[in-house]
Amino acid sequence: MGSKIKLLNMKKVVMIFGAPGSGKGTQADLLSKNFGFYHFDTGKVIEQVINDPENLKKKKIQKEKVIFDSGRLNTPAWVLKDVVIKKTKSLAKAGVKLVFSGSPRTLFEVTGDEKTKGLIEVLENLYGKENIGIFYINVKPETSIFRNSNRAVCSVCGAPVLYKEDRVQTCPFCDAPLKKRTLDNPETIKVRLEEFKNRTEPILAELKNRGYVINVVDGEPAPYKVAEEIRGKI
Repeated sequence: MGSKIKLLNMKKVVMIFGAPGSGKGTQADLLSKNFGFYHFDTGKVIEQVINDPENLKKKKIQKEKVIFDSGRLNTPAWVLKDVVIKKTKSLAKAGVKLVFSGSPRTLFEVTGDEKTKGLIEVLENLYGKENIGIFYINVKPETSIFRNSNRAVCSVCGAPVLYKEDRVQTCPFCDAPLKKRTLDNPETIKVRLEEFKNRTEPILAELKNRGYVINVVDGEPAPYKVAEEIRGKI
């Protein structure tokens, strides 16, 4: 009980990396529900922006929609400046603990350039380097493909539903019909895995060079077991 109270009260940022289907979103949700973290799901925020009917005539956003639906990563500068940093600063000002899943996705988003600070520098300034924890959930490629190919989400509340042979066809939370995401077909998943290998994995090396400890967690067991390991390392 004492460790839970301590985690509820501490100023903290957790960044969870992993291939598609590794369970990083699920683990971020658990930290959010159990310990008061704000789950900063960059992919979900991007998906909301590109599918917003009000953005149908905005050429820049529709260009990003084409990229997103192909399984490739969105333009790093657009993601960093227009999505991530703006939201991060407002949340930090409110004193909110953050857990990132799927962000940052590229080295540019970590380091930035002469015009824009990278996310890691922004977080260090807002929260302090000592309060940033880095986790990598490791799963086999075949696990990623299987989980994504069989993944379903609620068509109304967006809640994910884990795969089971006897899985219900409606959301266990709000009873709305389930749907598959446009990204969750085997060919697109293979593209996403290549994108992760070539553009996201180098981030871990960069963070290690900056003095961060990369906490590697086995993502193959059931989510609650993965959650126990992550909680024990925070």
